[in-house]
Amino acid sequence: MYNKVSQEILQKLVAIVGPEDVITDREKLEDFSHDEFSLREIGRYPEVVVKPERTEEVAAVMRLASAAQIPVTPRGGATGLCGGCVPLYGGIVLALEKMNRIVEMDLANQMAVVEPGVMLGEFSRAVEEAGLSFPPHPGDESAMIGGLIATNAGGSRAVRYGVIRNYVRGLEIVLPEGEIIRLGGKLVKSSTGYSLLHLLIGSEGTLGVITRAIIQLLPAAPLSRSLVVPFDDVDGAIEAVPLLMGRKIVPLAVEFIEQEVIRITEEYLNKRWPASAGRTSLLIILDASTEEEMDRLSQVVAEVCLERGALDVFIADTPAKQDLVLEIRSKIYEAIKS
Repeated sequence: MYNKVSQEILQKLVAIVGPEDVITDREKLEDFSHDEFSLREIGRYPEVVVKPERTEEVAAVMRLASAAQIPVTPRGGATGLCGGCVPLYGGIVLALEKMNRIVEMDLANQMAVVEPGVMLGEFSRAVEEAGLSFPPHPGDESAMIGGLIATNAGGSRAVRYGVIRNYVRGLEIVLPEGEIIRLGGKLVKSSTGYSLLHLLIGSEGTLGVITRAIIQLLPAAPLSRSLVVPFDDVDGAIEAVPLLMGRKIVPLAVEFIEQEVIRITEEYLNKRWPASAGRTSLLIILDASTEEEMDRLSQVVAEVCLERGALDVFIADTPAKQDLVLEIRSKIYEAIKS
């Protein structure tokens, strides 16, 4: 049985994080009652939103809530589409947006230490400026690192580089009763004991609150290229992907995009997708170390897709063309929602 947030609890929350970081105004609570899913009827209002800035504050909030039997829902960028940060039982929403520091960019070990409120777009830019890459790049640019880890986010680049679980080397976690634990570290191999680190990754805030993460980075690939391949036959598009793998072509990313949603997004952005024909398109992104290797990979992809009935193969081989393709792809959900 859960308890309500009393005035006494509110005063204690204010003492922990300060009055400006405790929100009870009904109008402001609306923003914290849902994620990016468009059907508002699945939303639920919290009783209070708390915005901690330090791990110790998260721990203090969790101790208080545990003792008073008040439900807590951790929240990152709220870019999810399945209600993971919706406070079904009211109580406290623990909004981690103020814990947004990139603590360290360790070039020697190719790792970054970050807080959970760092947005994916900001993190990616910092990584690129350091001459490295964060291969998964899952989700919306405003998604936060804590949420990406809590949901074990993947994205289209999982084809080659896997999901975010493959890049988390360490976590600082606040458990439900307020205990702080640290798992893993700046190391690739750790074969001692139970893998609590991987138990927490993907647990969606049900086992603890992520307050810091160590993320493995990789050297940046010098070249990338996007190919848009339209098909009339949906089965042909699907069958082309395992055939590519059989030819030892592992793309950076593969996405299956129906033409109907492309048209909606084109109208929304007033921009044009490279292929107007067909029922569906494959978006295939390749990376390579040389132009010669990139041309070879592109040729094999084109041959395989044409064998399976592709209508054409459009190559986005300049930064402007690639940016256009990726912008349209990234805005599909926003266009559909509108």
